[in-house]
Amino acid sequence: MVNTKRTALLAGAGLLTALAIAGMSSPWTVKAAAPAGEESGERTVEDGGTGPYKAIMVGDSSLPTHTIFRPKDLSAFGGRVKLPILAWGNGGCANSPAAHQNYLSEIASHGFLVVAIGPPPAPGAGRGGGGGGGGNTLLAAVDWAIAQNGDNASAYKGKLDVSKIAVFGHSCGGLQALEVSGDRRVSTTLVVDSGILNAGATPGGGGNPGAAPGAQAGGGARGGGLPGMPPLTKEHLTKLHAPVFYLLGGEKDIAYANGMDDFKRIDNVPVFVANKDVGHGGTFSQPHGSDWAMVSVAWLKWQLKGDSDAGKLFTGNPPGLSTIAGWTVDKKNIR
Repeated sequence: MVNTKRTALLAGAGLLTALAIAGMSSPWTVKAAAPAGEESGERTVEDGGTGPYKAIMVGDSSLPTHTIFRPKDLSAFGGRVKLPILAWGNGGCANSPAAHQNYLSEIASHGFLVVAIGPPPAPGAGRGGGGGGGGNTLLAAVDWAIAQNGDNASAYKGKLDVSKIAVFGHSCGGLQALEVSGDRRVSTTLVVDSGILNAGATPGGGGNPGAAPGAQAGGGARGGGLPGMPPLTKEHLTKLHAPVFYLLGGEKDIAYANGMDDFKRIDNVPVFVANKDVGHGGTFSQPHGSDWAMVSVAWLKWQLKGDSDAGKLFTGNPPGLSTIAGWTVDKKNIR
């Protein structure tokens, strides 16, 4: 039986009550692989998530460089109900979503197609090494999904909303997301425990948002870091054209100063920053991704599905999220 730690808060006044993610951490369920040339290695992460669509993690031979998290039953989608497309970059520039699988599965269970950098991890696999490509690898995920939506032979034919696309990532992955956020197809960006390093910052002075969860500050985010880390400068923020959400782990998050500085500099698009004192590793490994998944789902439902109830966490004065114990927030260009 699931041990509920929170009630879902994405409707009316109820969203101002407790918001801890519910669930039980359960073993992987390994299922038979699909025929060659199609999806393979189907697995269920935890119990498939707390959303209305139980999710699975799969590989696809047409995109062997990535992992797909999606609702198991695709029959609910098509016509007016479609899956927005999300492209994910891993922390530490890792070529595997192993460290983020609870979080990504939870998001998919709320009716999203998540395409993450790196092939599907084996059960019990570690977080994987660096070299998970850069922003172009995120765009490869977007290109693939759009092509699948138009392919008569694809299980995704007509089931994806190619007009609703998010790029997001943790730490180095957040930089990868920022790198491609100027692409006009991008509807929103989520920058998780990340931010562009200030010019002139010294190693260890401003933190290294490319570091793995739990790593010490050091290095820089403007090149010379981990393989796959984009060499971004603050000028890159002027390329943003769609709403941006920064999700940070408070002052003990090594990316805190970088992310907060990004927020202060962004004036041309709606931007929201939320902090909770959990550090750089966030809550990815907790059951169903815990708070990090909860607020990410709410943002994505608001931005990509037009869910105004979910949006109440980010709108109003004060925003709904600020009324939840442990959270501090700020916003610009959002009513």
